[in-house]
Amino acid sequence: MERQVTVGSLTLSSPVMTASGTAGYGSELSSYVDLSQVGAVVTKSIAPYEWAGNPAPRLHTVQAGMINAVGLQGPGVEYWLQNELPKLQSTGASVVCSIWGRSIDDYASAARMLAAAPPEVIAVEVNLSCPNLEGRGSMFAHDAELSAEVIEATEVCNRPRWAKLSPNTDRLVEISEAVSTAGAEAVTLVNTLLGLVFDPDTARPVLGNGGGGVSGPTIHPIAVRAVADVRAALPDVPIVGVGGVVNGWGAAELMLAGAQAVQVGTATFANPAAIIDIQDQLLAYASSRGLRSVSQLTSAGIAPL
Repeated sequence: MERQVTVGSLTLSSPVMTASGTAGYGSELSSYVDLSQVGAVVTKSIAPYEWAGNPAPRLHTVQAGMINAVGLQGPGVEYWLQNELPKLQSTGASVVCSIWGRSIDDYASAARMLAAAPPEVIAVEVNLSCPNLEGRGSMFAHDAELSAEVIEATEVCNRPRWAKLSPNTDRLVEISEAVSTAGAEAVTLVNTLLGLVFDPDTARPVLGNGGGGVSGPTIHPIAVRAVADVRAALPDVPIVGVGGVVNGWGAAELMLAGAQAVQVGTATFANPAAIIDIQDQLLAYASSRGLRSVSQLTSAGIAPL
């Protein structure tokens, strides 16, 4: 079974990657997984500066998943390059660095810092599901024009860019087209869904920040539909599917809907080796269908919506 897949200009050794925000900044999962054997390690989103994140508590389980409001805590790109990336390089992993910012200039600064990163950093995932503090909307990924401006500003990273988009909008196809036109080689679909959970004892939100992002199996059908919608409307735009993948069939569904590759996130909280288990199951499923390459799953099940 041929494991390689192509996402834009990149060839990955496997279609299965970690998802940003669920595997740390570096080699945290290397005690459980040979990171050189997965498609890529996608880092937690990093700003061009250190960021403290939200007040605790930050995580809470929900039915079939979890809700989090970590708040993009991170040490900053420069610190990551000097102190975390070398550990990740030593594992033989391919790395996709996820970046975020509170303004277009922030994104540009983070991208510029990555311009001279070593070749193991094969791509930059631009996390657009962030609050915009420039007075033009609540979130970059809900605005096609702003999203396109961010992608244009991050060209200075000198490597392929993937735009990670939010499912919390009815403009997902429009925004996917905008970021693709602006220079994103792929779109990553999708980030978490907005949610709110209350504590029955305190009658207050369980998270220190109030609301948060819901992830895990509960959002999987939404992610599959988002991938299918974008694939149907934009057949030439590469897609990385993410959302609630807990087994090989979940990964296969995203590929059948139109994704070239997939990411695994919340599942690693319960099983740090989940990414390898899911990869093995995905390859076994493709083989059981008589396919020669796992890439043949992409769009194989797409149907009019």
